[in-house]
Amino acid sequence: MEEFIRGLPKVELHLHVEGTLEPEMMFAIAARNGLELPFASVDEVRAAYRFTDLQSFLDIYYQGAAVLRTEQDFAELMLAYLRRVAGENVRHAEIFFDPQTHTARGVPFEVFMAGFERARAEAATLGISSLLIMCFLRHLPEDQALETLDEAEPFLDGITAVGLDSSELGNPPGRFERVFARARAGGLRAVAHAGEEGPPSYITGALDLLGAERIDHGVAAEQDDALVERLVREKVPLTMCPLSNLALRVVEDLREHNLKRLLDRGVRVTVNSDDPAYFGGYVTDNYLAIQQALDLDRADVVTLARNAIDATFLTADGKARLRDELASYAGSAVE
Repeated sequence: MEEFIRGLPKVELHLHVEGTLEPEMMFAIAARNGLELPFASVDEVRAAYRFTDLQSFLDIYYQGAAVLRTEQDFAELMLAYLRRVAGENVRHAEIFFDPQTHTARGVPFEVFMAGFERARAEAATLGISSLLIMCFLRHLPEDQALETLDEAEPFLDGITAVGLDSSELGNPPGRFERVFARARAGGLRAVAHAGEEGPPSYITGALDLLGAERIDHGVAAEQDDALVERLVREKVPLTMCPLSNLALRVVEDLREHNLKRLLDRGVRVTVNSDDPAYFGGYVTDNYLAIQQALDLDRADVVTLARNAIDATFLTADGKARLRDELASYAGSAVE
């Protein structure tokens, strides 16, 4: 099974590029930019990755992202991720980025967007395609999200969708209804983090108020049977991140994770890595961990991979090519 998972053609839909900043790269970029880190060594950074909840992670996540200053920094960050997962047989990735994390530090849009574009172009030669999803930070006011959307206007040709991330508790989706409506009117797709630490109502709000086409995490959906039935009926994908849920204490043990139960009920569950530099595993690691914890069989694993393909924002032709590759690999037809 491990060999099968490692060779599986994969898609990743829930990945924060700032969350791929490995400690070694953090130190190298900080040194290049003449910045001092509040850590003495790589080991000390890794020792700090002991989280009790989402907020305890976000505190150090934003601290790490502060070393990113130049086009080269952002290009190196994204290319390192894309090269790594191309080696794990990831064929396509839809990547979150947090512009407000950077613009608040005086880094303009043209700097990180140029870096991302360089990395994506180079990675495409490795056989991995990518799309960008611009996230709004939900702990900040919606007016700032609207300003961010305005700033992004010259770069929208390189952005496929908008998302909503950061601290969930106390920040319901309804606070961002206007900015999502404007983004969708401008042709952008929509996704949203919901139901990680927040209640099922946040998932419903993301669907009804923001027009979200995918729910990022969605662990809390199981608490509401009517919501689960809706997710099945409307074929709403959940981009679940098992190792993230374990690291942030959403579950205490992966054997308690509800991914398999939701999958068995017909929910379009997918497997992703979230912030792999911080949570101890990239997408293949997440597949391996959840397969072992929940004793998933080969059909379950293929279904997870197929769900991810179906949930992408690729064209019909792009999806068909990936389905064909998965079918060939799995040795059976994939509809």
